[in-house]
Amino acid sequence: MGGIGRSSPRLEYSLQLDNGEFLTEGPAIVQYLADQKPAAHLAPAPGTLERYRLQEMLAYINSEIHKSFGRLFNPAITEAVRAETITYLQKRYTLIEQKLGGHKFLLGDHFTAADAYLFTVTNWADHLKVDLSQFPKLQAFQKVVSARPAVQQALRAEGLLH
Repeated sequence: MGGIGRSSPRLEYSLQLDNGEFLTEGPAIVQYLADQKPAAHLAPAPGTLERYRLQEMLAYINSEIHKSFGRLFNPAITEAVRAETITYLQKRYTLIEQKLGGHKFLLGDHFTAADAYLFTVTNWADHLKVDLSQFPKLQAFQKVVSARPAVQQALRAEGLLH
């Protein structure tokens, strides 16, 4: 497998495959990676309702959360747009809080690619000063995921842990 990186403005963040092709968009990349290691059960089997639930959550995270956080990275954002974006995000996290329900993870009690994606984008909240304290299940989720050895290793590799 190639690598993740920036190759051109058009392919912003992408995964280069061994054959030289690029795969773009978070949901497609995490499903592809999950399918490379089926024994890890990061994605349910194709064609199952569980797989469509995974795709549903990946699409929601991508369109409603990831996209919204993107606005907050703009240093020229006005205070009014920032406040509006944070309010929008908090409304979207209400659904996530409901999805977590009595489970550790989005799709139940098993970690999936959707959990990896949600953890990654939600991890931006502190840096961008987005208060998520009204979501105790989300906060518990973030702690559980951040404690996973592979997540600790990735955070260290990215310089996000000391």
